[in-house]
Amino acid sequence: MNADVMERPKAAMSPKEIIARRVAQEIKPGMLVNLGIGLPSMVANYIPNDAGVFFQAENGVIGLGARPPEGMEDPHLTDAGGGFVTAVPGAASIDSAMSFGIIRGGHLDMTVLGGLQVDERGCLANWMVPGKMVPGMGGAMDLVAGAKRVIVAMVHSAKGDPKIVPHCTLPLTALRRVSLIVTELAVIEPTHEGLVLVERGPGVSVEQILAETSAQIIVDGEVPEMRIG
Repeated sequence: MNADVMERPKAAMSPKEIIARRVAQEIKPGMLVNLGIGLPSMVANYIPNDAGVFFQAENGVIGLGARPPEGMEDPHLTDAGGGFVTAVPGAASIDSAMSFGIIRGGHLDMTVLGGLQVDERGCLANWMVPGKMVPGMGGAMDLVAGAKRVIVAMVHSAKGDPKIVPHCTLPLTALRRVSLIVTELAVIEPTHEGLVLVERGPGVSVEQILAETSAQIIVDGEVPEMRIG
């Protein structure tokens, strides 16, 4: 985690930074949070060290910090994806059985996962990469089923193809509806009625969001712009 989260001009931020900064706002003091590999791991960079938040990884660490400075990596301290991390004061190392017991027992306040597709029902597909051999979904199924809140952090489209779709064409991670979708263009909440547009990305119009989303989006009144400072 970063003790001094500096505000930067919106125009200078990459799509992934916008997403990570916005997701960080969903994390509150005292939470136990799991961050998926890739983009979700960036969220830790925007949580102050004194926030009282502990990050958990499936490989058996509670108390993950941000990536260490170059040259300070410890090969014995990694996240579930093998990326180098730091440990905050009070961190603990546990075995995988206890780690998954925490996940499956419903003790995680939140998980932040990447996504390949999310459909109109709020179902997530995030483990089967088209054209690539994968060993399996890892802990993603357990995380979607077991965490109290599931936030999907992903770019809005890939190679021009929308990632928020009417129906997932990739294998689902789990049948449970996710809690929130955060992209660089929008914050969207899956509900019983459908996908509700909650916020617009910086400088993004509602029309642009609708044009770049193949799923049906519910727009109820004026939609505020997300704050990422």
